[in-house]
Amino acid sequence: MAKRSNPAVRIAQETAHNAVFDADGKPKPGVHNMLLKAVEIQRPLVLAYIRRLQKKHPKATAAQLAAILERDYIRAVTGGGAVVGATAVVPGVGTIASLGLSAAATVGFLEATALYATSLAELHGIRLTNPEKASTMVMAIMLGEEGTSLLSTLSSQAAGGAGINTTKTLGSVFSKAMPISGFGAVRNKIQKAFLKNLLKRQGTALLGRALPFGIGAVVGGAGNLMMGRAVVSNAKEAFGPMPDTIPGELTLNAAAPDNHTLEGNTLGSQR
Repeated sequence: MAKRSNPAVRIAQETAHNAVFDADGKPKPGVHNMLLKAVEIQRPLVLAYIRRLQKKHPKATAAQLAAILERDYIRAVTGGGAVVGATAVVPGVGTIASLGLSAAATVGFLEATALYATSLAELHGIRLTNPEKASTMVMAIMLGEEGTSLLSTLSSQAAGGAGINTTKTLGSVFSKAMPISGFGAVRNKIQKAFLKNLLKRQGTALLGRALPFGIGAVVGGAGNLMMGRAVVSNAKEAFGPMPDTIPGELTLNAAAPDNHTLEGNTLGSQR
């Protein structure tokens, strides 16, 4: 006997899809900008976050701080997904309202990912002074092998084709000291691939969180857990082993960063 489909699930899926995509299956205006804005982050905010962790764990090594970053990141993204998904069972919260919360959860996932990835980069001694370069790195890490491959190409350009340490070449690419003529082209490639893959992967999670009858709580949390673990794995592969010592700028007695000396005077997101 064929299993009957649940019409409520179908309606939720259609409503979620129609809120993000037009009749041709393309993202509606504003969706791309929302997603790209979510991965922007200012370096002073990242340094402040790391220093708060250091005050709580003054004897922690770079590797131990990285483990704490990972733990907090996974907790943040999985908790957010499950909480939003659970709203589908609350009386008075309809599919459209639930979809709005799902979109907010997607942005929250990206913001948490940006904070995690850039914090990990700083612990590796990579100074992300330009928010545009920082967001490019976050997008590349979320892409996984495709993104890191593009970064490797850029890293080779930075190193003059020399085969040196991956973390060192990534630092050369994203540091203020070495502008790369082809950075804009590589960023565009990474951005295009990022949006395509994100809408495909997060689109599924978005639909899942909009499902009624409590299904969304399971799908939302589980979906974010899978994506969060993938981000952690991609980041570890991109950066390599943790350094033995914490970069000098991140020592507890280091001076606070100057909020007005970002590369190119680009302020990025003000979150």
